This record gives sequence, structure tokens and C-alpha cells, in this order.
Amino acid sequence: MKVCITCSAGGHLIESFRLLPTVKKYDFFYFTFFVKHLKKTLKKYRVYFTINPKRGPIKFLKVIFDSIKVLLKEKPNVIISTGAGVTVPLCLLGKFFFRTKLIYVECSAQVYKPSYAGRVLYWFADMFFVQWPFLAKVYGKKAVYGGLLI
Repeated sequence: MKVCITCSAGGHLIESFRLLPTVKKYDFFYFTFFVKHLKKTLKKYRVYFTINPKRGPIKFLKVIFDSIKVLLKEKPNVIISTGAGVTVPLCLLGKFFFRTKLIYVECSAQVYKPSYAGRVLYWFADMFFVQWPFLAKVYGKKAVYGGLLI
């Protein structure tokens, strides 16, 4: 089984590291946006970098094209996302065009209010985890309180 872990840099990436003991037994890779220090942090893993989509709609199109390239090359069975916006195109494209299973883990910083990525991906995720019990009530039946990753 092939697993894609997708997340933005910073805290989302740190939270994804907490999933590695479970994911390491599979063939896995990362998809994230490029930040200089990440190259060193992720050097022991297979990583595909894109650009930060928050800088404009044209850059968001680049993320979409990069997502398609990665999905065509790797063909993951499962995509695990810890957020944020950079992950949404890859997750939706994987789900709709490649029939990839989607697991979303809401960021621990989201205590009372859903994130943008969470609000979008909640409806498409095969499994949807939150790290705070209150947030499970905000999202609804599909959201599972799984405790804190960090």
C-alpha cells in the first residue's frame, strides 16, 4: 500500500511526524510546499514540493498541476492530510480522479472553530479526526475525536 502524507510547513508538518510510527510500515511520501529549512528536515523521506498557494490564484493553479503530477506518478492508495490549504487540491483530485482513500486529521490548533481545509475536506474524507472533543460536536457525526497528536 502506498500512502501520501500531505501538509503545510510548520505545525501541520510536526503533527504529521506523530503519525510516522504507524505510516512507516508502508511505502509513503510527503507532499508539501517548499520552505528552505524543510529540505534538511525531510531529507530522509521521499518528498514532493510545490509552492505556497496563499500568494495568489496563479500559484494555486501551480499547486493543482503539481498535485496531478504527483498523483499520476505515485498513485497512492491513501492520502493523509493534517492541513492546511496546500493539501486541498491534492486531496480532492486524489479522491475524485484516482479513487484514493482520504484521511483528514484536523490541526490541534483548531479547538473551537473548523479550519478552511477541514471545512472543505470533511465532506469527502473517508475518515475525519479532530483533536479536541468540542470540535467533534461542531463538525458532526463523521468527525471522530482521536485525542491530541502532540
